[in-house]
Order: sequence, then C-alpha cells, then structure tokens
Amino acid sequence: MTPSPLWSSAEAERATGGRATHPWAATGVSIDSRTLRPGDLFVALQGPNFDGHDFVADALAKGAAAAVIARMPAEMTVQAPALIVGDTLRALRGLAAAARARSRAVVIGVTGSVGKTGVKEALRAVLAAQGPTHASEGSLNNHWGLPLSLARLAADTAYAVFEMGMNHAGEIEPLSRLARPHVAIITTIAPAHIENLGSLEAIADAKAEIFTGMMKPGTAILNGLNAQFMRLAAAAANAGVDRVIAFGDAANAEARLLAARVDGDGANVEADVCGVRVAYRLNLPGSHWLLNSLAVLAAVHAAGADVLAAAGALADVRSAKGRGERLSVPVAGGSFVVLDDSYNANPTSMAAAFEVLGHQQPGPGGRRIVVLGDMLELGPHAEAMHASLAKPITEHGIDHVFACGDSMAALMKALPPALRAGYAANAAALAPQVAAFVRAGDIITVKGSAGSRMRVVVDALAAMALPAETAAHPPVSREGGVHAL
Repeated sequence: MTPSPLWSSAEAERATGGRATHPWAATGVSIDSRTLRPGDLFVALQGPNFDGHDFVADALAKGAAAAVIARMPAEMTVQAPALIVGDTLRALRGLAAAARARSRAVVIGVTGSVGKTGVKEALRAVLAAQGPTHASEGSLNNHWGLPLSLARLAADTAYAVFEMGMNHAGEIEPLSRLARPHVAIITTIAPAHIENLGSLEAIADAKAEIFTGMMKPGTAILNGLNAQFMRLAAAAANAGVDRVIAFGDAANAEARLLAARVDGDGANVEADVCGVRVAYRLNLPGSHWLLNSLAVLAAVHAAGADVLAAAGALADVRSAKGRGERLSVPVAGGSFVVLDDSYNANPTSMAAAFEVLGHQQPGPGGRRIVVLGDMLELGPHAEAMHASLAKPITEHGIDHVFACGDSMAALMKALPPALRAGYAANAAALAPQVAAFVRAGDIITVKGSAGSRMRVVVDALAAMALPAETAAHPPVSREGGVHAL
C-alpha cells in the first residue's frame, strides 16, 4: 500500500518560505541519510561538526523525494528535486509549525528528569488502539528532534505524544510553544543536569516551561509525591493551565494508586483514575512504573480517550533497547540475563534499576550483578551522589558491583569490599573483566549515562552467546524488560 503524501512541494513552500525546483510529494521527513526511507523529504541540517549538505546526493540516491537545502551541493544537479531555503533548521521549524497548525490531534507533551521516554512510549502504545497515534521516535526531544517529530505529524492523527528534554533553562519553552500541547506531563523532578541548573528548584522551573505553550483549556499532570509538586502546580496556574491532576498514592491524588501486588516481572495494580476504578497488569518491573502508569492513564483521561481500554493495553507495553531491555544469552551450562539499561542514568534511575534487579531471581548458582558507568552532569555533587549509591545496592541484595569512570571510584570506595568485583577507567576496559566473570544463572544490570558508553559492555556480553547449533538455548533473545526510569 502506497503511503499518503505528508508534504507537497507547494505546502512546503508555504510552510518555509522556500522555493521548490519543481513539484514533488514526500511521504515522510528525515535528517539522516543512513535511516532515510524512500519518499522522505531530506532536510540538510548543519551543525558544528557536520553538514547535511554533504549527504544530499546519498539521500537522493536512496529515494528521497526531495532535499531541503540552503546551498546547492557541488554534486547536485539543478534538475534534482529540492526546496531551497535560507536556513534549513528554520525551515524544519516551519514545517513543524505548519503540521501542528493543520492537525486536529490531541497533543500530549511529556517531560521530567526521569521516565519521560518510557511514559511517552506507553502512551503511544495504549492510544494507538483507540485512534491514529503519532509520537516522537526514540529520544527526539531537543531543538531539532522535536521539530522533526512535529514535521512528521500527519493531518489525520487523533493523538500525538511529544517528548521534551533539556540540559539548561530556557530550552523547553520554545519546544512547548511549537508543539502547543493540550496535556502536559512532568514525570518527576530529580537531580539530572543539576551541574547546569544548580538546584532541584531550578530544575523544576526549567521543566515547568512546558506550560508556557499549552493550549487552553489545558491539563497538567504532576507527580503528587515529588517535593516540587506545589512549585510545579503554582507554575501551571501562573501559565493559565486550567486543571492540575496529581498522580500517586495520596488521598488527594486524582490518579490514585489503591493497591499493588508486585512480583519479579511487574505488578497487578488497582487504581482510581479521575473517578474511574481500574485493575490492570504491568509487565514492567519496578515501583517507579506504578507511578508512571498512573501518569499515563491520567493523560488518557485528559485526552478524552478510554481509560479502561488503556489500562488493559498496559499489559502489552515493553521497554526499548537500552532502557531495561531483557536479553537472554546462552552460554555453557545454561544462560545468563542482561538487563540493558545503558541509555542513561542519574541517582533516581540508578536506585530504580537496583530495585528491579533485587526483585529478579537468578538461575541455579547465579548472582545479581551491576555494571555501572559514571552519572554525568552532576557537577560538585558528583562524588557524593555516586557514593550514595552504596546504600540502595546493599539494600536490594546485589552480590557484585563492577564500575568504571572517575566518579564511580567514589562508589567503589563506599561499598563493602566483598561487593567490589572490578573497576576500570572506562567501559571498553571494563567489558573484558565482566565477560570473564559472568556465568550461567547470573542476572546483570548494565547502566550509566549515555556519555559513559556502557553499551560496549552490553555488546561484549551479547557476544558471548554460543552458536545456535551448540547452545542449549536459542541465540541471544530480547524479552522486553523494564525501563528503569
């Protein structure tokens, strides 16, 4: 089936003020020639270390419908389909604004120190069963990722979910004004990016920028258990947001946890969501997902969708690569399990990952092992925050700890000697130590900030899989898992 056109050359001209070399129609939008699909409109963005104009020829050879360019690349002919603009990032924002203006979708914006990608993906999953749903891919949540996600918004979409991230104050406000959400979720406030912002209050204020672009009437969905709740609720009111829905287990929470029976694979949950009593299954371990699921269902309610149907659909939600994905690796004597949470980390998400691991049952002779990389952007708090991880590690029955990076040295010093399994300067040096140590029955959590490159460890462990013809179990299998915030 041929996809419907997303952009015609005439529509793109009006949105950007550019000039098309000749008529064309695009079925998607891309900024990366490596992942471009035939029919995409390729936008040649320029950055400090790259220039998309260098890849225009490759994009067109792969079937791009046209290229958005600010200059004519040397290898490009005047006959090639193009949209010529003054600035390609500004043009992408123009496409985003036009896509938002023509859309009748209920738009949900998601931000927070932790949990925003997991909540966004859960919303995508539960709303897709109720109508055409669009959401940001991966973590496209910054000054070019959010416009790209909006530019891909089809006119007939019923629900749209956009993630908004930041490292500094002032970054979310322009994203919110572009997306103009009807519903805004702030998952929680935690010391992520505290190096740049200085305090939890400043982090809360930066996240509260999501309220500035909201449609009227609008609904803010906030973590009622977070210490910054009142600050965020006041910011929402000051921005003219009509309604605040708190989620949590307090009596005054409109999305309220009533009961939960937690097990190693998730939980059976009972909740009251704005007057609707629901019982549902979560196949995502960790108490943080109890709260995340309440935020999801509160957003479904605020969007005017079916809360009961969404609650039932939560059982099918699984985690993504690098965000708690569960990998089973066959080795001599059986297999071991890797919980790949290597995408990012901060003190709150680390504690959640340790809790998840503590609920897991190793196989015969197996152990609970964590392999940790530095948590970044913690500034002068870094050493103390890394050392503080010793407490949740010991509380959750973890048997062995491997770590790498300058700040993780403080954790290793704080741990009981019996738990210290290995340390190295970086992930590449640590990976062989971990691979030599693990055995059948083990469960290994790998986690660290993106800049710590802990994916190297995950890849090294996956590479230990025995060939299919000699393994007692299938080759490495991905079993879903948990996004530990």
